[in-house]
Amino acid sequence: MTAISRRSLLFGAASAAALVLAGCGDDDGGGDTSKPAGASDADLQSALDAGGTLTVWAWEPTLKQVVADFQTKYPKVKVNLNNVGTGDKQYTALQNAMKAGSGVPDLAQVEYYALPQFALAKQLDDLGGYGSSKLDGTFTPGPWGAVHSGGTLYGLPMDSGPMALFYNKEVFDRLGVTVPTTWDEYFAAAQKLHTADPKVYITSDTGDAGFTTSMIWQAGGRPYKVDGTNVGVDFADAGTKKFTALWQKLIDGKLLAPINGWSDGWYKGLGDGTIATLVIGAWMPANLESGVAAAKGKWKVAPMPQWEAGGKAVSENGGSSLAMPKLGGNKNLAYAFMKYATVDAGAQSRADNGAFPATTAQLNSPAFRDKEFPYFGGQKVNQVLSDAAGQVASGWSYLPFQVYANSIFNDTAGKAYTGAATLQDGLKAWQDASVKYGSEQGFTVK
Repeated sequence: MTAISRRSLLFGAASAAALVLAGCGDDDGGGDTSKPAGASDADLQSALDAGGTLTVWAWEPTLKQVVADFQTKYPKVKVNLNNVGTGDKQYTALQNAMKAGSGVPDLAQVEYYALPQFALAKQLDDLGGYGSSKLDGTFTPGPWGAVHSGGTLYGLPMDSGPMALFYNKEVFDRLGVTVPTTWDEYFAAAQKLHTADPKVYITSDTGDAGFTTSMIWQAGGRPYKVDGTNVGVDFADAGTKKFTALWQKLIDGKLLAPINGWSDGWYKGLGDGTIATLVIGAWMPANLESGVAAAKGKWKVAPMPQWEAGGKAVSENGGSSLAMPKLGGNKNLAYAFMKYATVDAGAQSRADNGAFPATTAQLNSPAFRDKEFPYFGGQKVNQVLSDAAGQVASGWSYLPFQVYANSIFNDTAGKAYTGAATLQDGLKAWQDASVKYGSEQGFTVK
């Protein structure tokens, strides 16, 4: 499994160890009420000229080349890039370091769904004093909105995951099924594929929190309302029910392959045609190329199916930011590296090495959009994915304890996939458990 694929996996399979950010705004774990740090462009350049050492905690593989290039350009700077664990494992290590008051990195990779948790606990620097307002428009709306909490900027986007439909064209052609453009067509295609060949399923799903919330997002559901420590959780809204009605039909019809995502069986199913589609983030091409090499030339990419014909609304699935922990040091140098990695030369380097960018310059460049992918039979995949990045529906929020909420998804909503409950009832159980936990942590939750 590649590091890129883990971004998606962690949305739906965070470890059972709950990550508790105690205090929600007190000084515990690095929180404070001081004015945000900041620096002018001249200050940042002075920091680069003076040099120093930075510690960066991240698992994203394209950062290795960024670090090498950065150190070549600024030879007085030493960047220690450490992978202390992926996703929730890193967050636990980061929280432990914050509690101890030592060993906190200068920069840390934080996924969009986890950022509010650290931000609300006041454990990340407000980046407003570094001229970050000038970056408005640099990034696509989805990631740019995801790094803000309460109007404050807490990180710079590294990448994004606008969703699209990845499908096995060879399977669709062999079984005479049209590639769906709407969710009604998707359900019909699921029936036709499985009827024509009982070994073939439209997709696999055994319960994934990130996929579920992304689908609700696209359907217009907004189950989470967040205003500081005041939180609302409501999976009875119309958008949520629109999704559950569709997905329940797939579950009841046994039209979903009972294969866990990112398992060996999942990769095998993607390779042998058992799994005919994936509705997933734009970072997926590299994972197919590396993990399903035998299916080269069989897969294509199409826009995410819509709830209404002609619609153009998508959601995000995956993606990470770089953020500055308050207890880290070398603030000016850290921000200078952050900007280099996410906006300046590093943004192009990361796109060249397989990351799906969050920057409009890379997404809109002819070189990026017109790149032909041999794995996808020469298709210019980025044209579909770049268009999707500009169609992300607005207004989505994650819980300030989403890391924990995702970790209990399979114990609640996941029961729907075993027939022990309906999906709508499962989401109600997830809601109740999330409300209980949030209340216990000091949030006002309803």
